[in-house]
Amino acid sequence: MPRTAAARSPQTGPTDLLTIGQVLSRLKPEFPDLSNSKLRFLEERELVTPVRTPSGYRKFSPADVERLRFILGLQRDHYLPLKVIRQHLADLDAGRPTVLPSGAGGVSLVTSPRRLSRDELIARTGATPGLLDDAVAASLIPAAEHHGDDSVTVLTALVELKKTGIEPRHLRTVRVAAERELDLIESAVASVARRRDAAGRARVAELSRELAEQLDVVRRALVRSALDRLDT
Repeated sequence: MPRTAAARSPQTGPTDLLTIGQVLSRLKPEFPDLSNSKLRFLEERELVTPVRTPSGYRKFSPADVERLRFILGLQRDHYLPLKVIRQHLADLDAGRPTVLPSGAGGVSLVTSPRRLSRDELIARTGATPGLLDDAVAASLIPAAEHHGDDSVTVLTALVELKKTGIEPRHLRTVRVAAERELDLIESAVASVARRRDAAGRARVAELSRELAEQLDVVRRALVRSALDRLDT
């Protein structure tokens, strides 16, 4: 996302501004779970700053809409917590080059998230259709019409693992471990999840991503430690 898309253009006039309902109409086809409350939550977290009319109504510029699309795409495709997204947006707004954290694949923030078809995913990763089918059967890759960067990352790794005889069916314990981590996260956010309002749901989503990020840090450290013991 170029820096000019992160701030309201000075040429934006009153007729270019959109109501919150118009913003939802534009973004919901791509983000079906988006709601009025979620947009307000993102505003409360200072990720987007629509103007206010004298009567207090929010008005969004085209640049605000693109910023929201960018934020929502990062959440959906890279599972980044809002505090990480906010920092990277701040860097972009200041004109500082930035990339996503390594846990998100090191993808540059100036690129759009990938949405690949099955055939495109196979071509991009060098996998065989059979390997992709096995990965889906082992619940390592979702059964979906379109795939994002996570599917590219996982399938690329599976291609390399298969060269050493490690196949998707051998990685069921990895999936089970991920499900156990999910149980930990659900238990940790249970008190927040009792809130049924939209703000509570948004907080659960953000907190869950933050916890997943910290669990990933621990997991990688444990693997590195085990590898170090193998070298001794």
